[in-house]
Amino acid sequence: MKVNKECLDLIAAFEGLSLKPYLCSAKKATIGYGNTYYKDGRKVTMLDKPITKEEALELLKVIVDSFAKQVSSMVTAPLNQNQFNALVSFTFNVGASNFKNSTLLRLVNKDPNQLAIANEFLKWINAGGQKVKGLENRRIKESQIYFKK
Repeated sequence: MKVNKECLDLIAAFEGLSLKPYLCSAKKATIGYGNTYYKDGRKVTMLDKPITKEEALELLKVIVDSFAKQVSSMVTAPLNQNQFNALVSFTFNVGASNFKNSTLLRLVNKDPNQLAIANEFLKWINAGGQKVKGLENRRIKESQIYFKK
């Protein structure tokens, strides 16, 4: 499956835009729409120069596409576009290795329509050992999109 505009809009809305590097809630150097690295694989540092909005959007598209490919390779069950979008947003935020080792992925691969999946999204609302309201809101929205027909 491919990322669509709704997926990019979802991620952009939750990540917000910063043209200068900043530390995210997990204390990682981040730029643009929540990117922790650049197209060439370099990690973002707090010493990096600002980027333009156009560069941020292009970076988002490239990085989200790489996460979409990883989600596609890990998910063996057939998904609809909403399910795919929700999982790409989730994986973009928590990282591919966390998604790969998650109960969420195991449940999706077992039966992508089981309601227990909603609870798995909600297990991922902490950053730095603390519950983060923004992450909780994001997981609720991702779960709603996942189950949207």
